[in-house]
Amino acid sequence: MSDTLPPCPECSSEFTYQVDALLNCPECGHEWSLDDPSETAEVIRDSVGNVLADGDTVTVIKDLKIKGTSSTVKVGTKVRNIRLVGGDHDIDCKVPGVGPMGLKSQFVKKVTG
Repeated sequence: MSDTLPPCPECSSEFTYQVDALLNCPECGHEWSLDDPSETAEVIRDSVGNVLADGDTVTVIKDLKIKGTSSTVKVGTKVRNIRLVGGDHDIDCKVPGVGPMGLKSQFVKKVTG
């Protein structure tokens, strides 16, 4: 194994240490395995905790003002075929009647069924 361990996926602490097959973070207490790739990938969840994936359909749960304009995205607007990205606005999409924009996952709910 290498001399350097990856930072904690929860709090990004550099002070991780290994105990047997698990890596541990002394700052937040998170434990994870190097063998499990799902632990290192960031999971993006909607406003109620559903896991989002590329291609999902979501509904806006709150009126959202569009920065730099006087228009808004109304509550209940259905957005299809989202793409997950890193950063502050973690969803790239095309909103009907508005066009391409970035949304925060905390303001959407996944459409199931």
